[in-house]
Amino acid sequence: MLETWTQLMGGFATAISPINLLWAFVGCAVGTAIGVLPGLGPAVTVAMLLPITSQVEPTASMIFFAGIYYGAMYGGSTTSILLNTPGETGTMVTALEGFKMARSGRAGAALATAAIGSFVAGTIATVLVTLFAPIVAEHAVKLGPPEYFLLMVLAFLTVSAVLGKSTLRGLTALFVGLGAGLIGMDQISGQVRYTGGIPEFMDGIEVVLIAVGLFAVGEVLYNAMYEGRSVSELNRLNKVHMTGTEWRRSWPAWLRGTALGFPFGTIPAGGSEIPTFLSYATEKKLAKPEHKAEFGQKGAIEGVAGPEAANNSAVTATLVPLLTLGIPTSVTAAILLSALQNYGIQAGPQLFETSSKMVWALIASLYIGNVMLLILNLPMVGLWVKLLKIPRPQLYAGILIFATVGVYGMRQSSFDLFVMYGIGLLGLLMRRYDFPVAPVIVGMILGPLAEAQLRNAMSIGEGRWGVFLDRPASVFLLVVVMLVLLLPRLVRLWQGRRGDGTAVV
Repeated sequence: MLETWTQLMGGFATAISPINLLWAFVGCAVGTAIGVLPGLGPAVTVAMLLPITSQVEPTASMIFFAGIYYGAMYGGSTTSILLNTPGETGTMVTALEGFKMARSGRAGAALATAAIGSFVAGTIATVLVTLFAPIVAEHAVKLGPPEYFLLMVLAFLTVSAVLGKSTLRGLTALFVGLGAGLIGMDQISGQVRYTGGIPEFMDGIEVVLIAVGLFAVGEVLYNAMYEGRSVSELNRLNKVHMTGTEWRRSWPAWLRGTALGFPFGTIPAGGSEIPTFLSYATEKKLAKPEHKAEFGQKGAIEGVAGPEAANNSAVTATLVPLLTLGIPTSVTAAILLSALQNYGIQAGPQLFETSSKMVWALIASLYIGNVMLLILNLPMVGLWVKLLKIPRPQLYAGILIFATVGVYGMRQSSFDLFVMYGIGLLGLLMRRYDFPVAPVIVGMILGPLAEAQLRNAMSIGEGRWGVFLDRPASVFLLVVVMLVLLLPRLVRLWQGRRGDGTAVV
């Protein structure tokens, strides 16, 4: 415990340097702005800004990207409440009650409980990351290639097959990413493969190109072609504050939301959508009879407070598996992992030893960022609302220009631009036909690592597949993988049979 405290204080010493404070502030401001603007999100933004990794030192850029990530969670509530248009997927539930509160003249209270709830949840979740991440890293060192391979298989399955609307589409997207990750030089044998005779592919396809193309370019093309055709009415914004009664109704919801969100952030593909829906359902169930009638009518403040806390808690918790195991549990976390790889830094159990200064500065910046975001979101909410008046064509054009300049600036290669826009068209088609984008990135980043771990595991087992049954940890993970694969199908089968039986009766 004392060692953790010492490391954290060292992290604060690094994080409060003027340059890192500036990067944290800029990240929080950009994240909030991105959260406010509908149709954009942290994944798009971080992907678009990945090229800065070639110019900025690792600690500063990771603090910057983390600020964008959780800043977007704060900002996303503004459009959900005022426009009924979630700026981020995690704020979808906020719109259910927040928009109704705004319609009944309580927009200020809804925005206040969202901002303060995010601060409370983010701070508590950061304390939990501080306490548990080193412990997880300490035990993760004991994991061998079989366990790491199965962990990555678990990430593949949960990202693609379980949480997507269609298992087939999810797996198809995953295999696209795995295929892209195999292009270039084999890590172990040094053989060049799947390049199609194109010299530029010998070093593989840059993750930055895939990320910027799929998220920034693909998102912009899709929004420009298929979204934004309806006119939205902006609710009037009153003073951002809460009454004593609203405070008393909010704080238990904040704590419950935090408790629900953190575990989901730590599991592969847990995401923030599930805990926010669970939090909303919990608050509706636990509400007093006189308050229960407000749900779905004039808006219940608990229905904003709980989901917002769950959302921010889940986002902060994604850092635990990302830093300790090198496993991203969300799309944005996957892009953060690629940012680390751009610096030649391998996330995993050794990270707390090899890059201790950067890790603890990043954790310390979360505490600082939460305070910054509270200041940015409460007094300055009027400024963020003005962003909603930016015309969409100019906004989308600006994003495309920024993405083009950023990618070209990495290697001054026009070939990279053709690849980026080709991948952008693929991203457009994937969104148009409802293919999830996240598995492509996860497959591309983790695919080569999974291949290397599988080959190492087989070498250890001298070609025996039974190597995965030799150790208790790998057997446990194998059982979890089988449960994740089979349990949803068994549940659906049981529900179908039960439904048939009910129909007969």
